[in-house]
Amino acid sequence: MFNRVIWIVLDSMGVGAMPDAAAYGDVGSDTVGNIARMRGLNVPNLCQLGFGNLKPIPELPKADAPEASYGRCTLASPGKDTTTGHWEMAGVWLDQAFPVYHHGFPPEIIEPFEKQIGRKTLGNKPASGTEILKELGEEHLRTGKPIVYTSGDSVFQIAAHESVIPVPELYRMCEIARKLLDGKHRVGRVIARPFEGIAGHFTRTSRRHDYAVDPPKPMLMDVLAEKKIPVLGIGKIHDIYNGRGVDDYATTKSNTDGMEKLTAALQQRPNGLIFCNLVDFDMLYGHRKDLEGFARSFEEFDAQLAPYLKLLNARDLLIITADHGCDPDPRWETTDHSREYVPILAYTPAKKTGADLGTRATLADMGQTIAQNFSVTIPHGKSFLSELA
Repeated sequence: MFNRVIWIVLDSMGVGAMPDAAAYGDVGSDTVGNIARMRGLNVPNLCQLGFGNLKPIPELPKADAPEASYGRCTLASPGKDTTTGHWEMAGVWLDQAFPVYHHGFPPEIIEPFEKQIGRKTLGNKPASGTEILKELGEEHLRTGKPIVYTSGDSVFQIAAHESVIPVPELYRMCEIARKLLDGKHRVGRVIARPFEGIAGHFTRTSRRHDYAVDPPKPMLMDVLAEKKIPVLGIGKIHDIYNGRGVDDYATTKSNTDGMEKLTAALQQRPNGLIFCNLVDFDMLYGHRKDLEGFARSFEEFDAQLAPYLKLLNARDLLIITADHGCDPDPRWETTDHSREYVPILAYTPAKKTGADLGTRATLADMGQTIAQNFSVTIPHGKSFLSELA
């Protein structure tokens, strides 16, 4: 049906707690709903597509004739992180969640890691990325010891000042950690977190790099590659899937940079899949409990969406979704992700009014829809392609 599919993941843009949220400590979580309730949201273009039709949110008007097909996706896999959500989109279901470390990493991991990198480490505990720089950044500058930390997600993060541990050396440390973190300690991602600045004014740089585990085969990008369907990854897509099936990619410095690269891609790539993750919502605002920043960033995306929609043609399909929630509501002490439904907006200029896609059983329904469009299939998910006709 479509020559080109543009798939945009609004990282952490959850739309309400899932039925099993209690098992994750997330009862009442509602990233978009709570932001709208407490601060208000002005996202007219998304509401015109049908965002306000996903569920009752008084602050987001419901469209009488939504321009996009709309619905919500349930995360079928256990967990609530980037890797779990993106893998499921591509057709991979997890039998068990990736391990998390509420008390830091055990000696069987830290001791060989320190031995192989030739340095002791600081931290080794769950922490906010910005807060741990405030706590340990100055000691890191003085001692040269890298800062190791985790969160409520399955991540092993290494922070280092670029003038103390050069970025290539930080990447080498991450590669060492990635090899060590296997078996029962197979975390979803090892993340390099370079930073710069002086004590009291540390800032993370754009040279973050994620080292994910290799997804099982086959997943969406595998079957697209076999069919020679081109795939462009924008943002951290390449890292999440270890580059598999992503024949070209572009990193981003911000959501605005991501939208600029999405716009350029429309001129350069007339067919295939353009797959983008916009991470600012999660990285800059959700994990920092910055409700105002989250809301403002969402409104900026909405404003940037209006001219983007005008560039699409009748053979284009745009899917807007998320991978999990990260509710900035200050009622929750945690800065972790939240177990929430994610939105689906599926828009094509070829159809004037969208359909109600309902609540889907898995994020893989989106991947299966894309797969069917390109005449392939993935292990999980039910396509809604016929409902877009």
